[in-house]
Amino acid sequence: PTDEELKKLLHAAPATATSIPKQPRKLLVFTLCKGYYHVSIAHGAKALEFAGQKTGAFTTVVSDDIALFEPDKLKQFDGVCFVSALGELFLPEDLDKLSPEKQAEHLKNDARLKRVLLDWVKSGKGLSGIHGASWLFYQQGSEFAEAFGGLFESHPWNAFERLAVKLDEPSHPLNRAFGGQGFDIIDEGYQFKDPYSRKKNRVLYSLDLARMDANKPNLRADRDYGLCWVKRFGEGRVFYTALGHNPEEFWNPALMQHIVDGIQFSLGYRASNDVTLK
Repeated sequence: PTDEELKKLLHAAPATATSIPKQPRKLLVFTLCKGYYHVSIAHGAKALEFAGQKTGAFTTVVSDDIALFEPDKLKQFDGVCFVSALGELFLPEDLDKLSPEKQAEHLKNDARLKRVLLDWVKSGKGLSGIHGASWLFYQQGSEFAEAFGGLFESHPWNAFERLAVKLDEPSHPLNRAFGGQGFDIIDEGYQFKDPYSRKKNRVLYSLDLARMDANKPNLRADRDYGLCWVKRFGEGRVFYTALGHNPEEFWNPALMQHIVDGIQFSLGYRASNDVTLK
């Protein structure tokens, strides 16, 4: 981010936490990308760093070092937020060029680290993701896909189109930042494939196709375009929003308040009025 963008990011970060911490929370903001690189990754990471500093809701460690997923390192954190981190993070990009023995070694380590992460979340930790995080460990039917609640399939609406967003639950604590009203935003309109399902995910907002161009090819038959949801995974909590493709979204005060509230939910917070953020 430029100096001017940093000022905008700092200004837009919430000034206070929706839920006042009773004990410190530590968040791993992970930014490693093994695929399409979103230029907004650095903006999102900095926005979360500023939000943690201003609200006191959590301290952040911003990193792209997979060593932090080793059990002895991961245990220091209360949650992880993947900011458009995507792809097979735990595998080398030249895997196919390695010897069979080296490939087997890396695949074994990959399975081990994924198991560590999944068990850590199941134990009661927080898992949150922004935008491209739905491309993370891209394997349909995998346990990680089930944990996250959906896999990116396509974006029928590109990054420069106006999206109309409706609140599926206007009174939900995590939607308070939007004042009970839907909104418009410039972003990619994501389409998800299994395991995305409203039977498994509590969808907080979605595309309002009645207010936007719905004449796109290969749309979902059910026209269900959830953009944000929360769910449980074991004892852990999961928050995901598909917004965040463009850098300027991270200096949108309402969206930043919502994202911070969502991360607080994943970290196990209660709302300030003692209503559980569930």
